[in-house]
Amino acid sequence: MQNPEVFILAIESSCDDTAAAVLHNDKVLSNVVANQLIHNQYGGVVPELASRAHQQNIVPVIDAALRKANVQKEQLSAIAFTQGPGLMGSLLVGTSFSKSLSLALNVPLIAVNHMHAHILAHFIDEEGYDKPEFPFLALTISGGHTQIVKVNSFFDMEIIGETTDDAVGEAFDKSAKILGLPYPGGPLIDKYAKEGNPKAFPFTKPKVPGLDFSFSGLKTAILYFIQKNKQQNPNFIEENLNDICASIQHTIIEILMDKIKLAVKETGITQIAIGGGVSANSGIRNTLKEAESKYGWKTFIPKFEYTTDNAAMIGIVGYQKYLSNRFETSSVVSKARIEF
Repeated sequence: MQNPEVFILAIESSCDDTAAAVLHNDKVLSNVVANQLIHNQYGGVVPELASRAHQQNIVPVIDAALRKANVQKEQLSAIAFTQGPGLMGSLLVGTSFSKSLSLALNVPLIAVNHMHAHILAHFIDEEGYDKPEFPFLALTISGGHTQIVKVNSFFDMEIIGETTDDAVGEAFDKSAKILGLPYPGGPLIDKYAKEGNPKAFPFTKPKVPGLDFSFSGLKTAILYFIQKNKQQNPNFIEENLNDICASIQHTIIEILMDKIKLAVKETGITQIAIGGGVSANSGIRNTLKEAESKYGWKTFIPKFEYTTDNAAMIGIVGYQKYLSNRFETSSVVSKARIEF
């Protein structure tokens, strides 16, 4: 029987967003995110600047989350935080603060794997959103990860396919950089792709055995394609931007879908859930929704605010761990790389 009064404060600081959320059982009462715009001028996240910004943001963000939730510190049942994976300096800020707050309030401390949280965000109680049933397949797609995970239960997950080189988010962002688009470029490719012809410029899909992915070859092919066409026409990108973006996005989506179809065939599981920052991509979301009627799958697409890095997803894992008493001592440490 569920405890009706479990209040989890969740803290996420794995990369360049400082986030805090308050959950009452599996319901989100607040979900506050402070973005770090300083990285835009460098074309990517600068780890040292990220950790300094976390130090500046963490207290006001947590304060805002508690105020918005109308929850007092004394009501909290536990503190959940991102242990890893991520940037070590960024993780240390969230971990250190969480340990201190847990000690000060004398409440349990719960460590959360960031990638597990992207998957289990589907179990947040949100009106209008169904929850998958175990077992299901999760496609976790972000700037640092591309994985197909067989999810047997809340704490039993198995990676059955992953990228052998670059992540899909990096493929989007690096392709955007080649096109001269500002960072982060992935959302811009999605934006321009909506107005373009996805079959205008065919790119070869990499041949990778099994359920694994590879995107480095595609990035190289896009670079050579742009260089060649710019030599012939210096205005090639400007004159064909929408079609180029649509073609890149179409190829990436096909790579993802080919592997998902193979995973369904090999496992017999037809429930598919997506998570991670790249699952905000409209092309991927639409294609997955179309697969419901096309292949007879049941697909689960999280609410937009739970796709990018956020603390609500950390909180839902924290809640499930709280129910099964999976707590940490103050000796727990951050891990830039963490066993899945």
